[in-house]
Amino acid sequence: MKIKDKVLLITGGTGSFGTAVLNKFLKTDHFKEIRVFSRDEKKQDDMRNEYKSDKIKYFIGDVRDYNSIEYAMHNVDYVFHAAALKQVPSCEFFPMQAVKTNVEGTQNVIRSAASNGVKKVICLSTDKAAYPINAMGISKAMMEKVAVAEARNLSETIVCLTRYGNVMASRGSVIPLFLNQIDRGEELTITDPNMTRFLMSLDEAVDLVLFAFEHGNPGDLFVNKAPAATIGVLAEAIKQLKNANNSVKVIGTRHGEKLFETLCTREEMIKAEDMGDFFRIPADNRDLNYAKYYSEGQEVAEEMEDYNSHNTKREDINGVKKLLLKLELFK
Repeated sequence: MKIKDKVLLITGGTGSFGTAVLNKFLKTDHFKEIRVFSRDEKKQDDMRNEYKSDKIKYFIGDVRDYNSIEYAMHNVDYVFHAAALKQVPSCEFFPMQAVKTNVEGTQNVIRSAASNGVKKVICLSTDKAAYPINAMGISKAMMEKVAVAEARNLSETIVCLTRYGNVMASRGSVIPLFLNQIDRGEELTITDPNMTRFLMSLDEAVDLVLFAFEHGNPGDLFVNKAPAATIGVLAEAIKQLKNANNSVKVIGTRHGEKLFETLCTREEMIKAEDMGDFFRIPADNRDLNYAKYYSEGQEVAEEMEDYNSHNTKREDINGVKKLLLKLELFK
């Protein structure tokens, strides 16, 4: 993929993912211009002062507002759509806000991209969209459906998706919380020590999106294979790396939390293509004329299971410590 002289737009560009993308591309000659689109002028100003790069252009706006995203989309070649409401508890209490940003906002981004001749749009999703039980996951599942539906009807713009698990040390995640609690000499608050979560770095999240850029067909969903660990093991690994003796307090599961996360449902695994470090799940491109199709039971469906944080590779304390030591927070 030739992207040297192209323009990239990142929605939600001041977040953890947008920052990781900038850190990756500012070290290379990829993209002649990177546009950061977000609502938060303070974070944009902080970013402007930190990077001091003429290659980065800043746009204030909200994906809920079509006109603001349309203004930023002119002459763009590629889009990373990362703007979203991501906090599970807040989405539980304000579900329609999640719908407006995660669902309607995604449709605005895709339709604006199509009207401006964008070559490719990558929409970022989450493991919580698979078998969703909370408002955040449900809104992201609907986001995926919107992206696939739009992809079916576009000829010039390719829309595909990536779905990934917990990104280690991202804003609002549990690792920074544990580190802050250690620094303040407080108890480490754990919802359920047996709860498992995928462990993925920001660099790996960016690599997944780049892989989708390179290999994505309309409506494709890409998933990164990742190890997992229990929250109890994660807390103990952090304590050992920080030489901390803070006690642990189990506070119980929060609103909308699962015991484990699923990256690919059983139904998706039936048609998934194994691409080494990734799974590709192609879109269902049948139309509404179902009479043309007939269905026979798939024996393989009975044997297949989903891909989740309970049945993926499980890291022990030493394995988690090795992964943590790759993060800037622990270097």
